[in-house]
Amino acid sequence: MKLVEVEGSHTMQTTYSSLDVHLGQSYSVLLTADQPGFDYAVVVSTRFTTRIISSTAVLHYANSAGKAPGPLPGGPTIQIDWSLNQARSIRWNLTASGPRPNPQGSYHYGLVPVTRTIRLANSAATINGKQRYAVNSVSYVSPDTPLKVADYYKIGGVFSVGTIADNPSYGGAYLQTSVMGANYRDYVEIVFENSEDEVQSWHIDGYAFWVVGMDGGKWSAASRQGYNLRDGVSRYTVQVYPRSWTAIYMPLDNVGMWNVRSESWARQYLGQQFYLRVWTPSTSLRDEFPIPKNALLCGRAAGRRTRPL
Repeated sequence: MKLVEVEGSHTMQTTYSSLDVHLGQSYSVLLTADQPGFDYAVVVSTRFTTRIISSTAVLHYANSAGKAPGPLPGGPTIQIDWSLNQARSIRWNLTASGPRPNPQGSYHYGLVPVTRTIRLANSAATINGKQRYAVNSVSYVSPDTPLKVADYYKIGGVFSVGTIADNPSYGGAYLQTSVMGANYRDYVEIVFENSEDEVQSWHIDGYAFWVVGMDGGKWSAASRQGYNLRDGVSRYTVQVYPRSWTAIYMPLDNVGMWNVRSESWARQYLGQQFYLRVWTPSTSLRDEFPIPKNALLCGRAAGRRTRPL
């Protein structure tokens, strides 16, 4: 499989015989049918799970002489280093889709000064006798009014900015409608830390970001020495391996109330998510459009009139 694209980014065309695809991710590969005429097996298996679930498809040549000789492809490994090395080998193709060596032009993600570092640690917890999941010890609960609507109409009592910290406390988890405040045009470093024994997958609404580093163990400031600040892939969803960390760079160039969440539906539903409020005092339509006139309002905003465009 020759990898050519990852979530909208052209990649270096590296060939893989096995490829990790995590929750919420997409890949485009090219397959050259240049082998002898047989039926070949394509195997998909879960990785890093106690129970391995596999499914097999058949790549059938028109002149097939039957099943291809030899055993089926081997099952998935549980070697985190193998997967980390593969993930780090996926790099942006800087010569694709442009006539110049650097299609980023004068903007390069690795040269922009970082204005803020946010560390996010996932955890499992029991709260009030029930299974919950948390980010920086906060397990998200949905309010009675959509957060963006409450923010737009300045409705108090729905949420408070700053109800989730920039760094993990590693204390006991608790329930909260968690909202983190951020300034429009900031350039942030976000480090996802996973101390659990299962792979995590994270998505940030409204943004693409550059994956600059990932490794096993605990993240520290010294970890930045191994960052890829030249040709990291721009993504929307990123994996964090067991007892490992993943770091991203992201420009906050999109005003709004954006969901940061686990792509595991069970974890997301049970609290492993929060909202990032990217705010500016400007009321210019250049930065953000108002709520449409025909928006359906609910909760504490029911009965209010939308503001004219």
